Parts: sequence; C-alpha cells; structure tokens
Amino acid sequence: MKELICLSVFIALSTLFAILMVLAGFLCQYKKKNTVKNSTYECGIEPISDARIEFDVRYFNYAVMFLIFDIETIFLYPFAVYLDILGLFAAAEAFIFVILLLLGLFFAIEKKMLRWL
Repeated sequence: MKELICLSVFIALSTLFAILMVLAGFLCQYKKKNTVKNSTYECGIEPISDARIEFDVRYFNYAVMFLIFDIETIFLYPFAVYLDILGLFAAAEAFIFVILLLLGLFFAIEKKMLRWL
C-alpha cells in the first residue's frame, strides 16, 4: 500500500511540474511580434529560400528500423550478462523476444521498407 501511495504522489507531482513548466513558458515568452522577429533568421541576412527541407520517407523508415534493433540490443544485454543467474526461463524469454523482432524484420523486408530504390 505504501508503494502505491508513493507512486501516486510521484505521478501527481510530475504532472503538476509538467503543467507548471508549460505555463511558465507561456507566461515568459516574448509577446511583441514584428517582421524581424517573424523572419527565418535574426542575424541581418535576408533568407534566400524556405528554411524547411523535404525529407524522403525512406529516411524515416531506416531510422525506425535502426531504433528497433538498437533497443533490442539494449534489452538483450542484461540477459547475456546474467544468463547463468536467470536460468533457462529467461533464456527462453530472450529467444521469444528475438523471434518476434525477426518476424518484424521479415515483415519490413516483405513490405520493401528497407529497399532504397
């Protein structure tokens, strides 16, 4: 019961802190608007073109796949270090985890998400 109270206090305080930070940012912002402040650069150089660059969706696909397999290695590292202590059940769980990630990789290959051209 004590852990539940500590958890609820933590959630309440973190939510209150987040709300206060958003309100502080809103209250402390510079509110006078003019053409110089709304321009892309404030250093005196006139902008040549739009500052937004369009990226191809394939970059995003590669980034998501990289994150998935990067997080996989982070999750599998404790299993590799403490495998002798955790036992056969933990090894089976890690094996199931790798199988699920491999199924996701095969799905991405089948949908041609990793194909560049």
